[in-house]
Amino acid sequence: MAGIYIHIPFCRQACNYCNFHFTTSLHYKKQLVDAIEREMQLAGAGGFIKQQPVATLYFGGGTPSLLETDAIAHLLEQANRYYPVADDAEITLEANPDDLSAAQLKAWKKAGINRLSIGVQSFFEEDLRWMNRAHNAEQARQGLLLALNDFENITIDLIYGVPGLSDGRWRQNVETALELGVPHLSCYALTIEPKTPLDKMIRKHEKNDIDAGRQSEQFLLLMNWLKDAGFEHYEISNFAKPGFRSRHNSAYWKGVPYWGFGPSAHSFNGMARRWNVASNQKYIHAINEGNIPFEEEILTPVQRFNEYIMIALRTAEGIDTALLPEMGKKYVLEQAVKHTRRGHLQQHGSVIWLTNEGKLYADGIAADLFLDA
Repeated sequence: MAGIYIHIPFCRQACNYCNFHFTTSLHYKKQLVDAIEREMQLAGAGGFIKQQPVATLYFGGGTPSLLETDAIAHLLEQANRYYPVADDAEITLEANPDDLSAAQLKAWKKAGINRLSIGVQSFFEEDLRWMNRAHNAEQARQGLLLALNDFENITIDLIYGVPGLSDGRWRQNVETALELGVPHLSCYALTIEPKTPLDKMIRKHEKNDIDAGRQSEQFLLLMNWLKDAGFEHYEISNFAKPGFRSRHNSAYWKGVPYWGFGPSAHSFNGMARRWNVASNQKYIHAINEGNIPFEEEILTPVQRFNEYIMIALRTAEGIDTALLPEMGKKYVLEQAVKHTRRGHLQQHGSVIWLTNEGKLYADGIAADLFLDA
């Protein structure tokens, strides 16, 4: 089974922490949709990924909810035209709270969307203003209430570690989501990405920098709260009620092949990775000329090994050393000993996974288990 990711690079306004490819100009929407349709056709004939059933389809961005419903429905029709999309495929649309209305939600559902990913980030006005989000706190709550009337399978994003976010306010954010009945949460520590507006503002001392210690404390609190609420912590940033794991993201973490369509979108076939040019105009022009404007990297055996270590360690299932080549298995088991002694890793049989405390050091532990290139 494979997946499809469609990148829609339009946003109403720029969040000051975001480093994804997007534009606040809504020009060229139709041209972009036409180009994505054409890329689907070209990629399907190109053979980068062997034709196989598509189990998940994900509209990401950007803000896909800014597209007209007819455009979303058209792209879904074309995906079904060029690829064997399964009848029970998980089809996710990322949406912002300010784009949610009763009519819009019903239209998305009719078009074939069966899962929503809503960029709430916070239910507090001061946090949303600090992040320069387009919606306000009331829209966050009311939009989510509306969405829950039409969709059972919903996830929301929440951000912790924002300067000034108290533990009490962080708990209220989480409790609001639980009280409303949201079955899946993606929770991220605020990160300062280079060259973003937030990075520049912090360098100019116009905003306070993040406190890594406070972020760790709020992450530990989060894990305890959601465990008590009956959520599975199935990936470092993702928590789900039983039966509500993201099938699309879970496939990424298992190394399942996926096609990526649209500017800056990535594709993966198990042996190589491709990524499209991060320019709307260059992308549209190239597609109109019959070319997909991508770069490609063929992964070496060591790169594939290290990617497995990095991704598997972030999941609840952990690293199964029985799947590793003998020399790699020996190295990982040797390197894991010191982290087990520190209480950051646990091992049962051939499987190694992170403890809650170890999740605070996930990137460093993974790097320690990598093989040298």
